[in-house]
Amino acid sequence: MNAIWLFMKRNYKIILIVLAISAALWSFMPKKEKADPEKEALLMELLTYVIKNGHYAPSEINNEFSAKVYKEYIKAIDPNKRFLLQTDIDELNQYEFLIDDFILARRFDLFDKSYQILQKRMKESQAIYKEILSQPFDFNVKEEINTDFDKMPFAKDEAALKERWRKQLKLNVLSNIEDKIKLQEGQDVEEESFEEPNEEIKITEKKTVKKEPVEKKSMQELEKEARESTLKSLNEYFEAIEEISRTEWLSIYINSILEQFDPHTSYFAPEDKEKFDVSMSGSMEGIGAQLRKKNDYTEITEIIPGGPAWKGKELENGDVIMKVAQGNEEPVDIAGMRLENVVKMIKGKKNTEVRLTVKKVDGTIKVISIMRDKFELEETYAKSVIIDTKDGKYGMIQLPKFYIDFETKDNRNAFTDVAKEIEYLKQQNVKGIIMDLRNNGGGSLQTVVDMVGLFIEQGPVVQVKSQKGARNVLFDKDQKVQWDGPLVVLINNYSASASEIFAAAIQDYNRGLILGSKHSFGKGTVQNMFDLNSLLKLDNVDLGAIKFTSQKFYRVNGGSTQLKGVESDIVLPDRFSHIDTGERDRENAMPWDKIEKANYKPLANNFKKVIENSNKRVLNNSQFRLIDENAQWISQRKDENVFSLNYNDFTKKSKEIEEKAKKFKALKDYKNSLKFTSLPYEEALFANDSILKRKRDRWHEGLNNDVYVEEAVNVLQEITSKK
Repeated sequence: MNAIWLFMKRNYKIILIVLAISAALWSFMPKKEKADPEKEALLMELLTYVIKNGHYAPSEINNEFSAKVYKEYIKAIDPNKRFLLQTDIDELNQYEFLIDDFILARRFDLFDKSYQILQKRMKESQAIYKEILSQPFDFNVKEEINTDFDKMPFAKDEAALKERWRKQLKLNVLSNIEDKIKLQEGQDVEEESFEEPNEEIKITEKKTVKKEPVEKKSMQELEKEARESTLKSLNEYFEAIEEISRTEWLSIYINSILEQFDPHTSYFAPEDKEKFDVSMSGSMEGIGAQLRKKNDYTEITEIIPGGPAWKGKELENGDVIMKVAQGNEEPVDIAGMRLENVVKMIKGKKNTEVRLTVKKVDGTIKVISIMRDKFELEETYAKSVIIDTKDGKYGMIQLPKFYIDFETKDNRNAFTDVAKEIEYLKQQNVKGIIMDLRNNGGGSLQTVVDMVGLFIEQGPVVQVKSQKGARNVLFDKDQKVQWDGPLVVLINNYSASASEIFAAAIQDYNRGLILGSKHSFGKGTVQNMFDLNSLLKLDNVDLGAIKFTSQKFYRVNGGSTQLKGVESDIVLPDRFSHIDTGERDRENAMPWDKIEKANYKPLANNFKKVIENSNKRVLNNSQFRLIDENAQWISQRKDENVFSLNYNDFTKKSKEIEEKAKKFKALKDYKNSLKFTSLPYEEALFANDSILKRKRDRWHEGLNNDVYVEEAVNVLQEITSKK
């Protein structure tokens, strides 16, 4: 397989976020082992060798580098500052500018000392939370908590640390009580009903269900239950902590070093590498979502196309999971729980239900029911639809990823599939085509090069530059143009890697217009996975692997897609319009730069008037205005870190947020005037495949709520009218 393709998948990026933040929290088996100085020194030597000789732009290992590692490491081992005291930090500060020397000398002084201190403080913390949770909280007291842990100093002494724990636990219990009271009152909620027409595919439909009020309990009873639930979660968390091996803690330290080179460079301990490979196979049963630790909770970082969460359309990137329940069982608060245990709770056998209590991006709390299932690869393939308007037919091709499979008999890949869909649409005499690359995280490099060739005559598509400065230009060498009509490319903040190569090439050739978020993700780098054991053949020693950034992508105009991404020709408001997302939100992201442009000739299309008219429509569109208002509200609320611990004040604020959020629920009620129909070849299959028909009907239903597709059609109509 093409190594570039292998390591451009967005899945790698998501897993690396997890590893960088909590690599040590992935262990299944409890291990207690002693330090192995010789093995650890060898590991550090091999890692530095690979970085020095393979990384695209290795940073100089000096005092400045050392200070960055120190800051990241301390944050990684105690992100919420609830274990270490300021006196501990004072003791560790002696190593702040010595890590560079330790790396060169293959020493682990900082790690050894911090590991010793952290183990001691974690044991002490168990006594603290158990003592606090043994007594009822008084929610009549007027007090508050600030959860901006980054700006918070470490506790000056044990008394201050205990007070910090008290407030954090009180907030957790208070939130739990509020949830229980809402459940007591009963409310209309959206749930999903499931049908099982065959063993492979589950069809889901939403319906509104009236929740019956549960037994009313006193405030005292609810408070006691909430404390017991919190105690149970923390006990599980600390049980898991005791299982973490020294090697796994060491992985956190090593990744704090490697992440300073760039966010996509990371170390995989042997166990992590094995789990990473399993996670990439796509054969597991579950809900189909990638997760990472975010403070005490777990954040959704990617919804996998074709999985149950993707079909349900309720779970979104950025949602924070707070509780997990198995079917109708009592929800378990996952505050502080290790990521591995959260993953195990969410995963499960096909046809079993999991209920996630999530905090949405806008701050609202929602319970989402998902029926676990096998991931359907079919949903990751290209598919197209005919859009009927009063001015004629248009076509849209949705491509979730730039896939390629060397192991199947038909060698199915995105390039040949999209080529077929274009032919099907041409047979229907469509006037224009929309390429929908929203949430497309990338895939095969060669596939995207070939696919750009479907829309342009032969020429350069993308440039790749290596560590040593060598520039390689990848060409479309086929003079055939499969579609030369009007073209619009839809992108969003999560269109990454190969998606950005495609959008950039279409933009640079002036072949079509890019519509969507202000910019795409901004991942313009290539990673390679390197097995450290290949350098030394040692019996009974497994050193793991390293994934490092080895190359950088550049557009044919010379600009990098790194950091900046691809900026849309027509910017459409979305929920993240006023928040930095993507690569630019990563610390230590590699910079944007430019090289000489390739030899290419842009087309003479003039889209100026089309862009102006679209901007006017968007400005006057009430749906887009509401989307932008919602985005501004989200931006305003994202830095709200102060919470009242007084019950009346806390619930009053919650109700204010819920009331404000009601205004934005209208976004889901939007309907456009477009008509979506399947291609004739698919309709012929519906007679014998009712599952496919229902899947397509559901897709079309979603498109009828899609204001972005509506504006893309408007743009195509204008381009067509000017030809």
